[in-house]
Amino acid sequence: MPATPAWPPASTPRLFVDQPLHEAASLQLDGAQANYLGNVMRLKAGDPVRLFDDRTGEWLAEVTETAKRHIGLRLTGRLRARETVPDLWLLFAPIKKGPIDWLVEKATELGAARLQPVITQRTIVDRLNLDRLRANMIEASEQCDRTALPELAEPAKLTAILKGWDPNRILIFADETGGLPLAEVARPGPAAILIGPEGGFTPDERGAIRATPGAVGASLGPRILRAETAAAAAISAWMTLAGDWR
Repeated sequence: MPATPAWPPASTPRLFVDQPLHEAASLQLDGAQANYLGNVMRLKAGDPVRLFDDRTGEWLAEVTETAKRHIGLRLTGRLRARETVPDLWLLFAPIKKGPIDWLVEKATELGAARLQPVITQRTIVDRLNLDRLRANMIEASEQCDRTALPELAEPAKLTAILKGWDPNRILIFADETGGLPLAEVARPGPAAILIGPEGGFTPDERGAIRATPGAVGASLGPRILRAETAAAAAISAWMTLAGDWR
């Protein structure tokens, strides 16, 4: 006899909603989300939708109403609890619009728990559109099946971050002048990866980082990497050595 089709189907749309979800809850989506479900995906009453809220996990819902400007949904059951991600932060100097969007998207997909923009002496971008970065982060989470959004912190100066650093959280900074192999540095537990600006850290900054309890310089190999490439490479390596890729 034929196998029972998987439910919900793999093609079921998946969206983040910024409100607590619970059994049998009803809600309405409007704006871009309603347009996506109604006009792009062409859902109708009874069709399934997957929702997550960054609080209670992921839920299955069904369409109850399709209108011109909104979509009605009713939750039918929880699919899974909110995930636990490794306690890895990414600290990065802001870069130009296209590359920083890519950086935030990939850091989210790879499992970073917190994204912290860091202002250094050679940072060339001093104003960030955090709303746009959060939108990129949400879209990446929707696509990669995350149920826990990364925390997106306000930009802070490197000096302030180092001054208040918790020595129990290892601070792995990508040191272009050389450092220990990442395989010798990465270990399970609270960790942060610090990626500098396109011009690198100044000698004074590098000295301040090295003097910070818990900080260690690490090499990302023999080639010069763009800032966004270095971030993705470092997170990937850490996840393999100490995170949830093991």
